[in-house]
Amino acid sequence: MSTSGRPEILFPLFAEVTSLDGVGPKTAASMEKLGLSRVRDLLLHPPSRLTDRRLRADLTGVPDGEIATVRVTIGEHRPSRRRGGPYRVVVEDGGAGFYLVFFRARSDWLERLLPVGEVRVVSGKVETWEGIRQMPHPEHVLSEEEAAELPDFEPVYPTTEGLNQRAIARAAAAALDRAPDLAEWIDPGLMAARNWPGWRGALDLLHRPTTQAAVSPRAPARERIAYDELFAHQVTLAIARERQRRDRGRPTVGDGRLWGKVLAGLPYAPTGAQTRALGEIAADMGSDQRMNRLLQGDVGSGKTLVALGALLAAAEAGGQGALMAPTEILARQHLESLTPLLDMAGVEAVLLTGRDRGAARAEKLEALASGRAQVALGTHALISTDVAFRDLRLAVIDEQHRFGVRQRLDLSAKGLRPDVLVMTATPIPRSLSLAAYGDMDVSVIDEKPPGRKPVSTALVSSGRYEEVVARLARALEEGAQAYWVCPLVEESETLDLTAAEERARELRAALGEGVALVHGRMGAAEKDAAMADFAEGRARLLVATTVIEVGVNVPNATIMVVEHADRFGLAQLHQLRGRVGRGEGASTCLLMYDPPLGETAQARLSILRETEDGFRIAEEDLRLRGAGDVLGTRQSGLPDFRVADLELHGDLMKVAQDDARMLLVKAPKLDDARGEAARVLLWLMEADEALRLLKVG
Repeated sequence: MSTSGRPEILFPLFAEVTSLDGVGPKTAASMEKLGLSRVRDLLLHPPSRLTDRRLRADLTGVPDGEIATVRVTIGEHRPSRRRGGPYRVVVEDGGAGFYLVFFRARSDWLERLLPVGEVRVVSGKVETWEGIRQMPHPEHVLSEEEAAELPDFEPVYPTTEGLNQRAIARAAAAALDRAPDLAEWIDPGLMAARNWPGWRGALDLLHRPTTQAAVSPRAPARERIAYDELFAHQVTLAIARERQRRDRGRPTVGDGRLWGKVLAGLPYAPTGAQTRALGEIAADMGSDQRMNRLLQGDVGSGKTLVALGALLAAAEAGGQGALMAPTEILARQHLESLTPLLDMAGVEAVLLTGRDRGAARAEKLEALASGRAQVALGTHALISTDVAFRDLRLAVIDEQHRFGVRQRLDLSAKGLRPDVLVMTATPIPRSLSLAAYGDMDVSVIDEKPPGRKPVSTALVSSGRYEEVVARLARALEEGAQAYWVCPLVEESETLDLTAAEERARELRAALGEGVALVHGRMGAAEKDAAMADFAEGRARLLVATTVIEVGVNVPNATIMVVEHADRFGLAQLHQLRGRVGRGEGASTCLLMYDPPLGETAQARLSILRETEDGFRIAEEDLRLRGAGDVLGTRQSGLPDFRVADLELHGDLMKVAQDDARMLLVKAPKLDDARGEAARVLLWLMEADEALRLLKVG
């Protein structure tokens, strides 16, 4: 990370934690496990709860396991008669008295710590042993003068092995002493409306809370620091977006002749939502600013038809369009579904995957380079160095969360500032969408095309496995096709694979030979062959791991069985269910689970029975599981916030986005008083990439 340009006022905050009193190399190594390597990291590592240390008269009414703080007079010391046994000290409080208990403590140390007849304030966890109250290893043993310094509420920090509370609390207090007063970057009206303290005051309240309410995520101090993170992120996205807008595009205006041929040949009219999305895309493509748009649509909402309309507009304007999909299965499926429509329009398309070799590949490359092929469909192969377009006007990326931003840029680099359209069938809650795609305009397809039938969803205990197989056998005999999805096994591909192979063997034994198997470890050719057998009806049942989640389209498949459904995310189950209900027949999705179902699992699976609205399902998934899990932590593309929680502070994301855009409208170069303060915030939150863009722009 660059340090050149970092304001001097922040220097103390970027010092290593070892520069703080009491933090040696060993403590620093433990802190590193929590991502705490510099002073600023400690400031953004707030306590998760408070321990009540208020003084009580005695232990009356204190339940076992709770912390109590009492003033006691030290009585008799009773060392254990056996080696390693408990050393007890009798103490008198305002009630019946109790024992302080120590294991493996030296008696001379205990006699100095707890002199007979002296008064001490002790604080620790209370328990009952053989009917007698005791406090094992009290956390505090203080003189009355020292006890005056003990706060009523003591912060408890998230910690890790080798790092005790005292060490992290002391380091956080030392970090706080280094925090300077900074000029305010939040809009004054927003500060007043939300009752937020200033930055320095918020940190004090964050680390020195005086009430239990102060550690709640919606406490003003915590909310303010969370907002700082969200605001810095949105300022960064707004600067990137502004930079993109200044990067002039080329107007691409279709005349509608090719799209008109497709519409004339379609057996149905596009939905209102599809038409609206196409209008937004056409307006973007026709302007002299580059399009950077996200097309979000639920399973089966008809995104591919909208993408086709955009690709044909590029062709009508004399250019080319490319659609990049994350897997070969999906790329081939796009080819199959789009070929009849492209034929209607008289447009040539090529499919390019990693499997293309020799003369066949050379011919496809020539078709793209010469412009003969107006549309390219493919996988990562489209961004290979030897792929050249005559005039790429539009880059469409399907299932964006499977690709990094790098691949998005690599595909756009194949043309002269082409427009970019990103598609996702994973409905994303609004707050997450703003976090992951805040630099993009968004079109949402929120209607299903006519003819999509609802899918009947049922919860079935795994104890009814034989019954499910018997029902499946009857349905397959009557000509139906079905999916059987095997469970996720603790993030292990090897175990997933074993489970899938074992299940396929059992189902072949029960149902006969028409059972195909697809899993992530298969080679592309093998996978495609199994998928083709299923799509063309040679296989009646497809046993699969979640590789079938996105985009697989077999209208005759009407049954979906998901084993251990409680191990999957709601959004993922919704995607899987979307594989059925695509044809004429009534469809069923059976969610199998191992009883007993926990309360949360029951709530999650019940939502799937209640609704097929992917956006509502995604919101519930966020509420019940948290942001990282909803999009899949490794590929989520979500920023890593320390205090902000997208589930709990999601409403602030839109406020931050509006505020960031307003800030840049007033001071595009962040050169007024609030803009200068925002620059300091960007350095503080390590968003200095945005400042580099500002300079370049």
